[in-house]
Amino acid sequence: MTALMLTVQQTSTFRQVPTTATRTTLTAVQGAAPTETRLPVWVYFEELRVAPCEACDTAITELAVARRWQRRTLPGVVDILDMPLPQECVNAVASTGATVRVQSRWLNAVSALATPAQITALKKLSNVTRVEHVRRGRSAMREENESVTTASQASFAAADAYGYAATQVDQIDVRRLHDAGYHGAGIVIGILDSGFRRVHQAFASAEHPLQVIAEWDFVKNDNNTDIQSGDDSEQHKHGTWILGTMAAYLPNQLIGTAYEARFVLAKTEDVPTETPIEEDFYVAGLEFVEAHGADIATSSLGYIDWYTQNDMNGVTAVTTIAVNIATANGLICFTAAGNEGHDSNPATNTLVAPADALQVISCGAVDNTGAIASFSSDGPTVDGRVKPELLAMGVSTATVNSTNISGISGLSGTSLSTPLLAGAAACILQARPDFTVNSLRAALFATASRSDSNGLHPDPLFITGYGIARAFAATQVPPPCPGDLNNSGSVDSSDIGSMLGEFGICAQCAGDLNYDGTVDASDLGTLLGHFGSCP
Repeated sequence: MTALMLTVQQTSTFRQVPTTATRTTLTAVQGAAPTETRLPVWVYFEELRVAPCEACDTAITELAVARRWQRRTLPGVVDILDMPLPQECVNAVASTGATVRVQSRWLNAVSALATPAQITALKKLSNVTRVEHVRRGRSAMREENESVTTASQASFAAADAYGYAATQVDQIDVRRLHDAGYHGAGIVIGILDSGFRRVHQAFASAEHPLQVIAEWDFVKNDNNTDIQSGDDSEQHKHGTWILGTMAAYLPNQLIGTAYEARFVLAKTEDVPTETPIEEDFYVAGLEFVEAHGADIATSSLGYIDWYTQNDMNGVTAVTTIAVNIATANGLICFTAAGNEGHDSNPATNTLVAPADALQVISCGAVDNTGAIASFSSDGPTVDGRVKPELLAMGVSTATVNSTNISGISGLSGTSLSTPLLAGAAACILQARPDFTVNSLRAALFATASRSDSNGLHPDPLFITGYGIARAFAATQVPPPCPGDLNNSGSVDSSDIGSMLGEFGICAQCAGDLNYDGTVDASDLGTLLGHFGSCP
């Protein structure tokens, strides 16, 4: 924890009040549940935390403070969302007999296991504003095949140091970054997943060993994300595969995209249960990753149960709201678009939350030839934003075998393309520490395979987004000059006129400086802050 001698800023809310339909879901589930069934619920409180606050004891570390100073877009360094929940509120929840599972500073809420009768009691507590169901999701894995597939074998050449990873690394142009000396050193990557077995030879290189600086198991509430007594035999697999795509270093067999990065691990998926993954652990895991100073977060989990496609608007799903808060704190977030398939109808989408978040980079999957995978989800968001935005190899992607300490596996899903891109971003950020969440997004989009010197050309069918990432090219983008809409070298009255002409919902507009699909007062403020000559 960090005690900060800073004034805590009151921040505008990121929270969306649920729709009537969403509220009805809890009522229906509560009414149908047997008397003793304990349901996972969110309990939201009135905002009792106050600002300003001097010498506040917060959960954020010095690493997180440093990242926020550099990339945070909200005023100050800390705000009311960093304050712990009032203990009297947490105690009141427990007094009903409900079991508190997760406390969320960002949502001003706790999740709890409660019987129907206890849910009724929770709704009557004086400081409770509402009680909602904890939604559920699933991992974005398509195939779980613990052997190298034909496609991966075809890309393998013993003379190539990258081994089975050669195609997936070269497809997004990471090798040139590595050759230039950028391997993710000094960058912290947070992973939200099922658990992490770290005994593979690729994690034990004397030259580039795996570096984990913090970890937490949100399922068992302890600091061990590896296999534990009582864990299902499958518990560790998915997270281990994800970690391997980035951190592996086994020359001539497998080299990851960011093998010199440091990692924060959050075990948020409970594999043994027959129910899908629950979103409260995801929110807690993202808060943990941000608080421990991660520069980048990657997750291959998606939530759609009890949400509809109309909720994919960037402000409704709980995990989406959490990602919006994380990116506002300067945390660069990557997430899987989903494995729900796609069609040629741009009026529909198959996204899963939080792929709809405002500044998250949502990732689709291609094969080793660059062809879009049949399972890769499509957009747009309900408010018309491009999703997915970037692509990487997610078909027969090579990674570590989760049970054989020297084996290599070939697996498929947007689960795999996502961490490849997150690792690439770590190398980019090492090369370009000046990048913020917005400017890194802009550089990646401007240099992806569908863009060229004439500008961005996102897929009009919202299947392939801006195309396959070109990591090295992204590092060559000139330092941004926010607000220079006509590229004249200065921000002047003509840029203001252009922005005002685009005001309102306007996806892919030059004036949308924060890439949230709307040209608004926030964008105008950024422009005015850079009025005059570009740096």
